[in-house]
Amino acid sequence: MLWDIDLTLIDARGFGPRWYRRALAAVTGRALQQMPDTAGRTELAITTDVLENHGVAADEATIAAMFTALTSAVAETRDELAQRGSALPGAAQALKALSLEPGFVQTLVTGNLAEVAFHKLESFDLHHHVDFEIGGFGAGSVHRHDLIADSVAKAADRAGAAIVPDSVVVVGDTPHDVAGALRFGAVAVGVATGSSTEAELRAAGAHAVLPDLSDTGSVLAALS
Repeated sequence: MLWDIDLTLIDARGFGPRWYRRALAAVTGRALQQMPDTAGRTELAITTDVLENHGVAADEATIAAMFTALTSAVAETRDELAQRGSALPGAAQALKALSLEPGFVQTLVTGNLAEVAFHKLESFDLHHHVDFEIGGFGAGSVHRHDLIADSVAKAADRAGAAIVPDSVVVVGDTPHDVAGALRFGAVAVGVATGSSTEAELRAAGAHAVLPDLSDTGSVLAALS
C-alpha cells in the first residue's frame, strides 16, 4: 500500500516555493524567479528544472547540495508547517484503519525526499503507521513508476518473496500518480483532494476514485 503525501494526506500549499527559494539562495546565491509545475512530480525532476531555469547546471553535486538545503529548510519551518498546514480530512483515520487490516503494509511513494516526507507526516502526527524504510522517494528518479519499483523491491527483499504488481495499491491525487501506478502494473486509486477532479483521475485510468478520505469505509472498500 503506497501513499502519496502532498494533497493526498496533507496540505502544505505555499511552503514549497519558500523552501526552494531558501535552498536556491543557499546553494547558488540566486533568487528564485519562477517555480516549475510540481504536482505529482519528483524532487529530482523539480530540482533539475529549478536549477536549469535559473541558469545553473543541474550536475550531481549541485543537486545533492540542493537536496541538503531543502531538507534543512523544511526542518527549520516545521513548527510553522504544523500551524499553517493541515492533515487532510480522514487521513489519520484511514492510516489507522488500514494498519488494523490483515495483509496491508503501508508505506509511501512520493516525490518528496525521504527526510522531508518524514518531517511532513510527523508534523501532523501521521507517521505512526507508515513504514518509511521501504518507501519510494523523490531523489531516486524523475519517473514515479521508478519510485514504485524501488519501494516494491525493498518490500520484496524484506519479505524474501516476490510481490505481484497487481497486489500493490498506489493512492494519489494527480494523473502522474495514476500513470506511475499503471506503468508499474499496480492498482491506482485517485483522491480528488488536489487540483485534479474525479473525472480527470478516472480519465487518467484510475481503478477507483474517491472525493477525499473522510469516509473511512469507502476508503477501505476502494483499497481492498
